[in-house]
Amino acid sequence: MKTRSQTAPKPLKTVALAPRSSGSKRSSRPKPAGKGDPRAPKKPPTAFFYFMEDFRKTYKQENPSVKSMQEIGKACGGKWNTMAFEEKVKYYDIATEKRAEFEKAMIEYNKKKESGEISEESD
Repeated sequence: MKTRSQTAPKPLKTVALAPRSSGSKRSSRPKPAGKGDPRAPKKPPTAFFYFMEDFRKTYKQENPSVKSMQEIGKACGGKWNTMAFEEKVKYYDIATEKRAEFEKAMIEYNKKKESGEISEESD
């Protein structure tokens, strides 16, 4: 019986690849054209960020020696992950309200943009 080191390796199957363009390793997804319109309404934060606002205040009061945002963030994430859904509902409600306001503002913004009240060019 022959061992692996004694057998000849099988030739690899080669596949012809298309040439890469300018050495880019990223996929060829279209890039966004700039940062968008600065006059457009901003997206509201998620429920977690509303929770984080409240949590930071109480955490800093309870732990005044902790100055690292990393430690505060880890504590906040840990608390959020262990919270029951019933505790999170308060923050989801806030986020839902803010999201509805954002969607209304976007509808108004798009109407103004289509009617020409807001030009697409930067001022």
